[in-house]
Amino acid sequence: MHLLALLIICLTFSGTTSPEAVGNPFYFKSGIRHSHQSGQKKKKVAKALRQKTRGRKTSARKPVQARSKSKKTRQSLSATKRNRTIVPAKKRKPVVKKVALPLSQRLAIMGSRYATIPTLDGQLSGTVYYLASGHGGPDPGAIGRYGKQLLPEDEYAYDVTLRLARLLIQHGATVYMIVQDRNDGIRDQAVLPIDYDEVAYPNQTIPLNQTSRLRQTTTAVNGEYARHKGQYQRFITIHVDSRSKGETTDVFFYHHPQSKVGLRLARHIHKTFLANYRRHRPARPYMGRVSSRGSLYVVKNSHPPTVFIELGNIQNSLDQRRFLIPQNRQALANWMCQGILTDYRTR
Repeated sequence: MHLLALLIICLTFSGTTSPEAVGNPFYFKSGIRHSHQSGQKKKKVAKALRQKTRGRKTSARKPVQARSKSKKTRQSLSATKRNRTIVPAKKRKPVVKKVALPLSQRLAIMGSRYATIPTLDGQLSGTVYYLASGHGGPDPGAIGRYGKQLLPEDEYAYDVTLRLARLLIQHGATVYMIVQDRNDGIRDQAVLPIDYDEVAYPNQTIPLNQTSRLRQTTTAVNGEYARHKGQYQRFITIHVDSRSKGETTDVFFYHHPQSKVGLRLARHIHKTFLANYRRHRPARPYMGRVSSRGSLYVVKNSHPPTVFIELGNIQNSLDQRRFLIPQNRQALANWMCQGILTDYRTR
């Protein structure tokens, strides 16, 4: 009996090694679960880890979302290119060499008071203008009377022409004075006395015969015109008309009937006069006009586009104010210059 009890106790203790095994099929050793099925579990765990690792590699190798974004970006760029407006390349403007203009120049022919000509700008740089006042030398032209004083056409036409020449030079133009008086210059008195010492360019005696005198003028102009071939050239000749004493006239402009360029120049000067009359004499309508006159010798035979200007009636007392008052003579030159500048800018 005692031997049987002792045998049972020995068998009981030999079946287990730890109290944790009672009622618990698993136990933990160093944070890892172990059991009698640990081999199979290890294989399953290893397999699961391998599959997990492969999934990570696959996602890293094929970023689906990133690729979809790249596709959208490519589509957006493609649409942008299709809708893009092609702007043509801007043409390069030709480089224009600027010529340095003198600050001023001195011309004795202008008279002591106006000899120094300050440069205003280069608006007319490269242009050539031929200016000729009517008559001169032995022929004073039409003669008006102011009281007991004589008013010679050539003196007043010359004074306005000289003032115009000075203005054109101030804007950079090359100017040829076809009729020249070396000792008159620009004068600021009302009555300009007659003299007979004018010469024709370059230094020729002016003939008394009218046709010879006009031929002399056109020959001088045409000679220089050929020398300046290719440049912008214009010819303006200035006169004072003579009509009955009771006839009041305005400034008239004549051009060759086949010269569109001459017509355009005449119109630009005429428009300037019209605008200035409206500004300064609103109560008096301006009646001057532009007409073709191919019969005038210098208009017919001059090579550059030509405008023939009549400043008014030297016999009429109202028109005489246009010549007698120096400020009015300057205004005539100013308005002509304004029209010339407009004509050149809009060529």
